[in-house]
Amino acid sequence: YLLAVLAVTMASAANTNLNAVRETMDVLLEISRLLNTGLDMESLSICVRLCEQGINPEALSAVIKELRKASETLKVSENCTN
Repeated sequence: YLLAVLAVTMASAANTNLNAVRETMDVLLEISRLLNTGLDMESLSICVRLCEQGINPEALSAVIKELRKASETLKVSENCTN
């Protein structure tokens, strides 16, 4: 009986935690949209996980900006060749 109660309690805690994570990600996505970051939910999730792993958020931001610049340069270059 105790194991059944423990299993139900753990499942309930996991659901509560999952809901909290979803709410947090929804809030972060809304902030991201308000700031016009251009990050979608998947990109934002990756950034959050990287920060949780210890990556410096400012360094991550700089890398994203550089990747966007490089991508734009490639697009312009491709348009000039076509």
